[in-house]
Amino acid sequence: MTKEELYELMEDGNLGYACVFKRENQGTHTDYMFKMTAENIANFIGKNAYIADKIIMTDMCDRLICESVFGGFLMNCPDQDLCREIIPHLAPIQMGEAEPKDIAVATREEMEELWAAEEEAVMQAEFRML
Repeated sequence: MTKEELYELMEDGNLGYACVFKRENQGTHTDYMFKMTAENIANFIGKNAYIADKIIMTDMCDRLICESVFGGFLMNCPDQDLCREIIPHLAPIQMGEAEPKDIAVATREEMEELWAAEEEAVMQAEFRML
């Protein structure tokens, strides 16, 4: 993703993590970041339904948003209101009536590189003021 796309992704503060576990990775996972809306969650689960053994989604403070397993099944969603919002988007994908939409997704590494560059720019500005 471009720097501008990464900034756009962070705009409303609804960013969260999706940890995607695949059997062939022997317990390691890949982290992705995107806006945690009901529609985005459903589309992410749908895109990874038959790739991931398990997906755990959390907010930026690592509080559980939801969890899904192979096949795109929503297994754990503590916020039942959110769960009721996800289902209407996820069910058509699960039934084969709709294709999952592309959503803006960044890897954790892309976001960390952006944050590190921002931190470096702030430190350089502080040193110039000394």
